[in-house]
This record gives sequence, C-alpha cells and structure tokens, in this order.
Amino acid sequence: MPAWNNWYHINGTTYGTWLPGDARGWREKNHRKHVDGDYKHPPPEGTGEKILRRSKDLLKHPPVKLTKPQRQCGGQALVESLLNDNIELLSLSLDGVHYHFLARFPDHRVRYWTGRAKLHAYFALRSQFPVKELWTKLCAVRPIANREHQLCVFEYILNRKNKGAWTWSFRERMYWGAQP
Repeated sequence: MPAWNNWYHINGTTYGTWLPGDARGWREKNHRKHVDGDYKHPPPEGTGEKILRRSKDLLKHPPVKLTKPQRQCGGQALVESLLNDNIELLSLSLDGVHYHFLARFPDHRVRYWTGRAKLHAYFALRSQFPVKELWTKLCAVRPIANREHQLCVFEYILNRKNKGAWTWSFRERMYWGAQP
C-alpha cells in the first residue's frame, strides 16, 4: 500500500529489549518461520522459550532501557536530526525501550533517514551516558493510509507521554533552551 502523501509511522526499540522468542510475540527475519500471535494476542505460553534463551545468549551487551534524562536527550537528538535533514516531522515519542514518530519523507528512503537520526541520537547519548549499543538495526515502517489514520497515529504517539515517554510535536520549538 502506498503512503498517503508520503507520510509514515516509524517505530523501533532499543537494543536487546524485544528479542526473538519474546512472550509478546515476534517475527522471524523475512518471515522464515511462521509464529502465531503478536503483542496484542501473544503466542501460546512457552512457544519461544528456547529461542529467547538463545537470543539472550547472543547479546553482546546488556539490553538498553533509557532513563528519563536519556529519553529527553535521545528524543531531542532524533528530532534535531530529522528536522535538519528536512524531514517533515509531526510527532515523536521516546520511552524506556521504544521510539515512535510520524513523518513525511520526500524520497521514500525512510530507513536511511531514520538510521541517520538514530546515529545522531547515539552520539548525543554517548557523550553523556555510557552506552555501547543503543538501537536495534531495523525499524518498523508503516505507511499512513489517509488523513484519519494520520490523526490517529499523531494522537497515539503523543499519548505515550501518559506511559512515561518523552514526547515532541510540531507545535513545540525545536530548540530546547528557547521558551515561547
């Protein structure tokens, strides 16, 4: 399905926090193995215990869970990078283990621009906090279907503030020191 007016909902996780075998459900890369269930309807209990154990053993570093100051620093860096790359950004949230944002990409290279933003956030966080790995490699890219879908995603992202996420919307200033 093509994206409505080039708008996308992008989300991803921090390193090591949602692994193959997770009780919330998972997907094999390129769907090599069919897995019943997802985070709303998890697979039967015990389905992925062996896979999860192996996934944890393969981690090179401990899973990353961001503190509130890290969420703010990382979120601001994501926003700065996307806006500096002339990506039209409507909203962004960053909680302890997930990021979400709603943006328009002029050239449909969504993962490329997201990767640049994640790298910028990594360096911003690394200068203040000792992290070796920060993000998972890929992100989920969901095309926006229409205006109604765009508004729902916009509200969904900003409502994550109620769950402890740092949030930003286009209504706020990019530069954090300047108060309206």
